[in-house]
Formats: sequence, structure tokens, C-alpha cells
Amino acid sequence: MRPKPTGHVLGNDLILTRIFRAPIDDVWRSVTQSERTELWFGRWEGDAGPGKTVRLQLTHEKDQPWSNVTIEECEAPRRLALSMRDDYGDWRLELTLTQTDDTTELRFVQRLSDRQLAGDVGPGWEYYLDMLVATREGTALPSFADYYPSQKAYYLDGA
Repeated sequence: MRPKPTGHVLGNDLILTRIFRAPIDDVWRSVTQSERTELWFGRWEGDAGPGKTVRLQLTHEKDQPWSNVTIEECEAPRRLALSMRDDYGDWRLELTLTQTDDTTELRFVQRLSDRQLAGDVGPGWEYYLDMLVATREGTALPSFADYYPSQKAYYLDGA
């Protein structure tokens, strides 16, 4: 069974959320520590901090390319804003974490330069965030083929 898309687009912002039964500090480490980000997205190297640039290897992409990622803002353990540029354009990303009782919500936002990009980008972030969930829960990793192109129309039709 293919996963159902969960995100939406507001203006040019692609927005997705995931809920974790875990403290905010633990979820924060999953999205900021290289040995943990490598499990679901990619490993990074360098001296991290606001205004600094690290190198990120997209370990789940074809040819595992490297990209430079600038840390625009970092307010541990609540907010991380990043930017990068690659062959597909400019990427402006923001992760916000909020803890309520024993759960932490991760809110992911990508500011799209063109809303039509949501058809290609939305399914990719659904996949990566589900990879994050799977690595945290110790369950089987999803397959990208279950997300794209089947979710493309959802994001193009006004998600």
C-alpha cells in the first residue's frame, strides 16, 4: 500500500509535519547529528553553527552527491533554518520542533521559488521524513518508488 501524502502548500511554502513520541532533545539530535542524519537523509561534515557552511552528502540519492549547506539560523533544540544551492535550484528549509507532554512535533517548511516545484519536491520530502520516522522507530525503510510519481498530482492539485 502506497503512503498517503500529508503535506500542503500555503503560498509558496511546502509544509509537512511529523509527530514523535520522544523528547524534543532526542528528535533534535536526529535532525542535527551527522551520524543520525546519515540514516535517513545524509551525512554532513564541517564546523556547524549559525552563518557557517557544512558539506552534506545525500546518501540516499543516486551517486550520493555532495552539497554545501549554509546554516542560516540555529536555536537548539527548537529551530533550524538552512539554505543550499544545487543543480535543481535554491533550497530554503526550516525545521521547527515543539514538545507537548511526551510528544514532539517536527514542522518542516521549504520555501519554493515556484509553487509548481511542489509536484516534484513534496513527494521527496514525504519520503525523507518517513525515512526519519522509520529510523527512529526501527521499522523497515520506505521505498522512494512508493512516493514518486504517485504523489505528484496531489501536490500539483493544490495540496
